[in-house]
Amino acid sequence: MKRFLFLLILIPVFSFSQYTAIPDENFEKALIDLGYDDVIDGKVPTNKIDKVTSLDLLRRDISDLTGIEAFDSLTKLNCYYNQLTILDLSKNTKLTYLSCHHNQLTSLDVSKNTALERLVCYHNQLISLDVSKNTALTHLVCSDNRITSLDVSNNTALLILDCDDNQLISLDVSKNSALTALRCLHNKLKSLDVSKNTALEILICWDNNFDCDALKAKYNLD
Repeated sequence: MKRFLFLLILIPVFSFSQYTAIPDENFEKALIDLGYDDVIDGKVPTNKIDKVTSLDLLRRDISDLTGIEAFDSLTKLNCYYNQLTILDLSKNTKLTYLSCHHNQLTSLDVSKNTALERLVCYHNQLISLDVSKNTALTHLVCSDNRITSLDVSNNTALLILDCDDNQLISLDVSKNSALTALRCLHNKLKSLDVSKNTALEILICWDNNFDCDALKAKYNLD
């Protein structure tokens, strides 16, 4: 009986002594400023972060977000204007909002983030972006990258699509009937069919290989 009681006493001690490694010092400094840690030692108490739902890490000069996987409850992440080249959010399956623009990302895997509703990833170095699993997506801003193809056929809830300044040769928005605003200027599009986009109000499509003004006039779009 005494041994059993001793074990019961130790259980809360063990649970509160769990730590998550945070190798990037700037990331840890940000967590200290937010009140989730108190000393730079390469780790943070897991019980201080696993219930956090919103995290703002903008302009922190962070190059490594290792440790973000322990933020089990995270639904909103702002990590823009940093030095990230890799962003692994495969464990953050509750994310509904991600803003990671102005980094140095060459790839972005959001296939596990099926609850994602808003994705803002412009001004990176992405050459591709797979959003086929993100069927809840309503806002996608992926401009100023190097994307050569973009399949949004599964994103039927999409309201806003901004894919300016990429290298798109074609863009099929025929499945996006809820779309209200589309920006696709500064690409290599030879044509654009918006005949199925009856909710469309705003179309910005200049600097492609077709007559944007004529298309806008045809559908009476701003």
